[in-house]
Amino acid sequence: MGTPFVLKLGHLIQIWGPPLGIAPERWSRLQEQPLGSVCTDSRRLTPGAFFVPLVGEQFDGHAFLADAACLGAQAALVAANTKTSVPDGLLHWRVDDTTLAYQQLANLHRQHLAAAVIAVTGSAGKTTTRELIRSALGSLGPVQASASNNNNDIGVPLTLLGTHGDHAAVVVEMGMRGPGEIARLSRCAQPDIAVITNIGTAHIGRLGSREAIAAAKCEITTALKPDGVVVIPAGDPLLEQALSKVWKGVVHRVALADDHVSPTPECPAADDQAVYDACAATLTLADTTYRMPLEGRHNARNWLLARAVASCLSVDPATLMHLKVDVPGGRNRRLQVGGLTVMDETYNASPEAVLAALDLLAQQPGRRFAVLGTMLELGGESVALHRAVVERALSLQVDGLVAVAAGEEAVAMAEVGSALERFALVATPEEAADPLRSWLSPGDVVLLKASRGVALERLLPELETLAL
Repeated sequence: MGTPFVLKLGHLIQIWGPPLGIAPERWSRLQEQPLGSVCTDSRRLTPGAFFVPLVGEQFDGHAFLADAACLGAQAALVAANTKTSVPDGLLHWRVDDTTLAYQQLANLHRQHLAAAVIAVTGSAGKTTTRELIRSALGSLGPVQASASNNNNDIGVPLTLLGTHGDHAAVVVEMGMRGPGEIARLSRCAQPDIAVITNIGTAHIGRLGSREAIAAAKCEITTALKPDGVVVIPAGDPLLEQALSKVWKGVVHRVALADDHVSPTPECPAADDQAVYDACAATLTLADTTYRMPLEGRHNARNWLLARAVASCLSVDPATLMHLKVDVPGGRNRRLQVGGLTVMDETYNASPEAVLAALDLLAQQPGRRFAVLGTMLELGGESVALHRAVVERALSLQVDGLVAVAAGEEAVAMAEVGSALERFALVATPEEAADPLRSWLSPGDVVLLKASRGVALERLLPELETLAL
């Protein structure tokens, strides 16, 4: 491997032209200076850092330009329309939009990376799939990946700028709340491989239809390398139709054998088809059996997506036999609380993710209970989708259900859930402990699942106080 590329101040002329606030003779001496660590938070700025003041609805980083200069900032970006004065002597570039410029800077860095760039999006399972890919590529060398929920206009460039010459790959998660966002992130990351986990109903309240969601997710191909690969689950006509409109390159499809995918010209067969054994927690593909690092059919499919990425990058399949995966809190987490087993899925929830979690709950031994909170941003489909998840809970014969909800969603959940022997409707996570206290016994399993805004993790300390 050659000497890793180092971004220098002089390279920034390529995107923003000559800087301001500096004499020409001094600039001529600084052009070869390496770009300092890029910082968007003046509280974390260290001497020699490059300061990017971001602007949001409730904040304006330009208010801290003077602080950045006093702390020894190397240089800064400044929005053309800011009314904040720039400290004398601070090297800076005037740009139309500092957030977009932050992404341009990350893209300039990305263009010189030797690491393969893998982008991941989808209605559910993005973070889990991201972590499975990170683990699957570990034999190639160090792998950089998005941290926490850094999957937006700020998080994606942060991840790219944290990737260095010793990284073999970088896995970038891409979220969205509306059309155009993933296209912007794709242009920032210019991925070599794009993964779409699924097309569901998350954010349907903002986008209006699953068709619009599919189109928005397929924006991930906007700046995908021409010789790149899109990895998707087989058998979704909606996804196939949306993808065919924007991508004419290679598509790698995966499926579980009992997905019952019927190939058509518009919806081709899977390239990889595996047999999933839930009891043994294994997948068998091409006469090789792999141990699954995470439970559930949905995670088996996510593992297949990760394996396909690894295959595209020539990873030895033998290294995937016993992957170990660490997922962020509130996802795929099992806790022993007193005599209970708690399935902690409190981080977030879409209808598809709730249904998958209920299916996994149904596979657990003993009595099974669910605490389901509101799923947000579902618009006009919200009531029907909340009704549907409770109907699934009934069909799976859960032993009890607590709904943490309000408004029309609460009414719909109660109408269906009242058919259960044990059903309760409460307004807050903490109140869910009251019915559970009278229902639960040692050995029971409890699933907790809700959208982030519900903060269902607040129930966990209450469960710890139950005297079982």
